[in-house]
Amino acid sequence: MSRVRAVDRAARALRDGGVVAYPTESVFGLGCDPLDPEAVARILSIKRRPVDSGLILLAAAVEQLDAYICPAPAERERMLASWPGPVTWVVAATPGVPAWITGGRSSIAVRVTAEPVAAALCRAADMAIVSTSANRSGRPPARSTLQTRRRFAAVVDEILPGAVGGYSRPTEIRLASTGDVLRAA
Repeated sequence: MSRVRAVDRAARALRDGGVVAYPTESVFGLGCDPLDPEAVARILSIKRRPVDSGLILLAAAVEQLDAYICPAPAERERMLASWPGPVTWVVAATPGVPAWITGGRSSIAVRVTAEPVAAALCRAADMAIVSTSANRSGRPPARSTLQTRRRFAAVVDEILPGAVGGYSRPTEIRLASTGDVLRAA
């Protein structure tokens, strides 16, 4: 199947409430429509992760995140200076962002990716998507299509094949208000 067809098929699965595995900058991720509580609950169940942990949203462009974030102008500049790229920012969430995304906090973690397959998926789905590493909590994340298939083929709707980006560790997480590093890359 061609890459374009595979991305379109995965995007359709996302829009239909499915869970998709896809390559990111450093690991395979699990994603879904962040506004679909059943799809998010599936991901949390697959990972055996509590809802109060919160989830990262991944986008192809900052415009896909605008409904979820309300950064101050200096915060927005700081975030845009690193995007697209492997930096996740924790920023104030807009009112009404579901607690199943924020973990019940007033902030949200977001990233505009430069990874081509993940960005193509967000563009084709026309939305920011949940992005959490493809692993059970406490276990190493999948770093290849084969590992992802072996671990998750029975529990996800689509697996987008591809190579992860050139990063060996999960993406850096920074606080938008100060630029402080919360998780080093």
